[in-house]
Amino acid sequence: MSGQNELAIITGASTGIGLELARCCAAHGFSLLIAADESAIEQVANDLSAGGATVETVQADLASEEGVDKLYAAVKGRPVSALLANAGIGLGRSFLDQDYARARRVIDTNIVGTTYLIHKIGNDMRRRNAGRILITGSIAGFVPGSFQAVYNGSKSFLNSFSFALREELKDTGVTVTCLMPGATDTEFFRRADMMDTKVGTEEKDDPTDVAKAGFEAMMKGEGDVVSGWKNKLQSSLANVTPSETLAEQHRKMAQPGTAEH
Repeated sequence: MSGQNELAIITGASTGIGLELARCCAAHGFSLLIAADESAIEQVANDLSAGGATVETVQADLASEEGVDKLYAAVKGRPVSALLANAGIGLGRSFLDQDYARARRVIDTNIVGTTYLIHKIGNDMRRRNAGRILITGSIAGFVPGSFQAVYNGSKSFLNSFSFALREELKDTGVTVTCLMPGATDTEFFRRADMMDTKVGTEEKDDPTDVAKAGFEAMMKGEGDVVSGWKNKLQSSLANVTPSETLAEQHRKMAQPGTAEH
């Protein structure tokens, strides 16, 4: 599949990894339908259009079924060649200290909205027997996330869901790829109220590199990609380390007040 003039949907495309995934798709010749819950998505569209890409935008709350329906309506029945389900948010601090509405929003954005969108677009792809789905999971999904409990749990769901869906579709022309980045230099940690934590302040991966790895894996139809050698090592160790130990280690990274000044 060349990507030339074929439609790609990228969610969470206003910043970070989603923005870089949109740039990858544009460079590959896809027509873009990009979505986010903030007006900054319009500036992204202007920038991509200036580079020669065909871009449409949808500003919608993808934590809600109504928002997903709004995005799906913008497809207007056209075949979607690639769905890059990247929209996601985080939340730091201990679970019982979190505002529950914010914790619920993590679940609704990362899990509910994502799976609803994939169900709708995935069914269309299966009917056509063609398409590529990229799900942004995380190496956080391998680790019980003390002081990020709901977020890590949501990424654990996405990692697992991605592999299961891939297996269900293995005899079709639809591929499913899971991008599993580590800590990446985006707005994520500021928005998650984690700038007083070790993980929030230490050096992170470049979102351009992360997106490129995910895009290339999607185009090859690979099952998963962990971007960066440190993250590959961390995910391998997580598979053989007791959960209690992993949770204790995560506390040192994510507990408020652990930032090094």
